Amino acid sequence: MTVIREGDSVLLYLEPGKTWLLRVEAGKSFHLHRGIIQFDDIIGQKYGSFVATSLGKQVAALPPLPRDLALKMGRQTNIIYPKDAGLILLLTGIGPGSIVVEAGTGSGALTSILGYHVQPKGHVYSYELREDFSETAQKNIARVGLEKAVTVKQQDILEGIDEQEVDAVVLDMATPWSTVPLAYEALRGGAVFVSFSPTIEQVQRTVEALYESHFTEIQTRELIEREIHARIGKTRPATRMIGHTGYLTSARKVYPPAAKRK
Repeated sequence: MTVIREGDSVLLYLEPGKTWLLRVEAGKSFHLHRGIIQFDDIIGQKYGSFVATSLGKQVAALPPLPRDLALKMGRQTNIIYPKDAGLILLLTGIGPGSIVVEAGTGSGALTSILGYHVQPKGHVYSYELREDFSETAQKNIARVGLEKAVTVKQQDILEGIDEQEVDAVVLDMATPWSTVPLAYEALRGGAVFVSFSPTIEQVQRTVEALYESHFTEIQTRELIEREIHARIGKTRPATRMIGHTGYLTSARKVYPPAAKRK
C-alpha cells in the first residue's frame, strides 16, 4: 500500500543509525530525542512523506523492508542477519504462495522475513520449543502485521513435522542433523532444506545426515559483509564489518533410484 493506514508498520528515519520501527495507532504518539511525533499526523500520508516532530525536526515515514523487520524487533536470542536471510530466500526459492517449515523461531526475525515473502497465499509454520521465545516471537510478528502469514508452534520439531509436501524446511537450531530425516519426509520432491549453523562441527554432522537421507546438491556457504563509506574524495571500507555469523548448508530432496530390473 502507498498510503499509511492505522495499524500499518512504519519505519521512521531521522538520520543514519537513528531509525525506529513502529506500528501506527490513532491518538497515540512516539517520543524521540528530537521531539514528539503524533501518529495522527502520519495516518493518511503516503509512504516516503516527511512528518514534523514537536520541535520541528523532519522525519521520513518509510515502508519497512524485510531487513528492518529482522533488525528492529525485540530479541532474546541472536538473529539471522539480512545477508544470510537473503541467501536463504535465493537457495530455497521461497516466494508468494510457498509453504515453509521453520525450526528455531527465536525472536522471530527470520520468521518475519520468510512470512513477508510468502504472502499473500503462502504460510510459514515455525516450531519453537521454548515458551518464552515463542511468546516473544508471536508479539514481534504481530507488531509487524504478519500474523496471517505465520503460525508459531510451541512444539519440539523432533516430535514430528505436521506439514507435508512443503516447499522448504529452514532450520536454526543446535542439532539440525537430527531433523534431517523428518525434513526429508515433509518436503516435496526437489524442494530445499537449509540449516544455519555457527560452528563447522554442526555443519559436518548435518552434511553427513543429508547424504544418508537421499538429498543431493549438498553445499555449505559462508557470507562476509563489508560496508563501504562512499564519500567524494575519501571513499573507503568501513572500519567495522559483519564477519562470521554462521554457515548455511543447503540440499535438495530426491527420491532413491528404482531398483534395477533383472
